[in-house]
Amino acid sequence: MFWTYELFGIDIYHIVCWFWVYSILGWLVESIYMSICFRKITNRGIIRGPICPIYGFGALFVYFALRPLEGHYVLLYIIGAILATCVEFVVAKLMIRYIGFVWWDYSDKPLNYKGILCLESTLAWGLYTIVMFGFLHKAVISFTNRISVGTGRMLIALLGIYYVIAFVRAIWGAKDMEETPGIKRVKLQEKQS
Repeated sequence: MFWTYELFGIDIYHIVCWFWVYSILGWLVESIYMSICFRKITNRGIIRGPICPIYGFGALFVYFALRPLEGHYVLLYIIGAILATCVEFVVAKLMIRYIGFVWWDYSDKPLNYKGILCLESTLAWGLYTIVMFGFLHKAVISFTNRISVGTGRMLIALLGIYYVIAFVRAIWGAKDMEETPGIKRVKLQEKQS
């Protein structure tokens, strides 16, 4: 059965559960932080609702790539900061190319690159990597293990369906996102590069 196949020694079911938990946690942290920055409630994500999959993909990518370094916190910090920044860069370039905007704008931050990367975020990614390996991933494992597999599969299906519908609606209405705080609209010349 599909759910029992393994990647990197972990079954698909648990990987997908972890993805959704990290996607929701990432949305929560980002939304709280940006709401404080903008001094108003701010939804951080391309869809309406508590899911930001870049955090799910990013967390799992960093976790599986750096798992051999578990316990080596200096290396985890440095390489985690670099890897997460690379993920952020690739996602920004894909967003620019395919939908013409980036969901964040670091233009006002010191030491930024075209508003899509900045030193502050890179340093934060390293810290998040330490937090993930220090205790967060253990908590995510514990949380997902408490959910029965039947309930977990149902939640995975519902979240997946919700996300696909919301994502299509968001892309369809992408022109309206220009009004959202933190959106960086990209000039056509930059979009083509």
